[in-house]
Amino acid sequence: MTGRTTATAARPADVLMLFLDDADSLGISEIARRLQVSKAVVHRIVTTFVERGLLTPCPLGQGYSLGAAAVALGARASRSSALRAAARPELSRLQATTGESAVLSAVAGDQYVVIAQEESANEVRRTVEVGRRFPLHTGSTGRCILAFQPEDRSARLLDEVAPDDDCLRAEIDGVRVRGWTQSPAHPIHGTVSVAAPVLDGDGTAVGALSVCGPAQRMGEAVRPEHARAVVTAAHRASQLLGWRGGLPAALSG
Repeated sequence: MTGRTTATAARPADVLMLFLDDADSLGISEIARRLQVSKAVVHRIVTTFVERGLLTPCPLGQGYSLGAAAVALGARASRSSALRAAARPELSRLQATTGESAVLSAVAGDQYVVIAQEESANEVRRTVEVGRRFPLHTGSTGRCILAFQPEDRSARLLDEVAPDDDCLRAEIDGVRVRGWTQSPAHPIHGTVSVAAPVLDGDGTAVGALSVCGPAQRMGEAVRPEHARAVVTAAHRASQLLGWRGGLPAALSG
């Protein structure tokens, strides 16, 4: 298959992937602008998706949104995900243990996507939208996943997004030793998170478990306890996916 044929075949998928971002609806012109393709090409793809129920026109001609068939596909993928099946019980246990919102994310190309969440019962809490995507080098979840990718893949991603960021590379190296990482307090939300990778049988991260909450509850004093809980939960889920390695030395005592 030639490069041109591959690009043509990928365009319908690229159109659908745009709807995983923040926009609830997108018009033909906006899709064409983002993908840098002609409006005619986008119109043909969108028309087919509407006929198949993957997209639906918005009222008053305000673009298109995901249709019932797309919702059904997402629900089916969620139910059949091996990662979700392995980690879902740990997600509930993690939320109960820490009292904070527990989040399960999965690798999606060079990004990760939130696929499940157990919200904290506290009135003040941090939540993350299920279906939201983030770059792999961002946040505690992304960095712990990136640390446990094959060496050539993690090196390529770091070269692309942060070629001169020695601090990020040092942090990734540290995550490989500790088995978890944390994010600093968010400058706007005032929240922090702690994450650990879920590994497959080869030791590659296919996702991550994390807890997130207000900085005043997840301070330095309790963060090591949360780290142990997250790593233990991620380790149990990893074992169900075939991982036979042990806990990081720092937490195995």
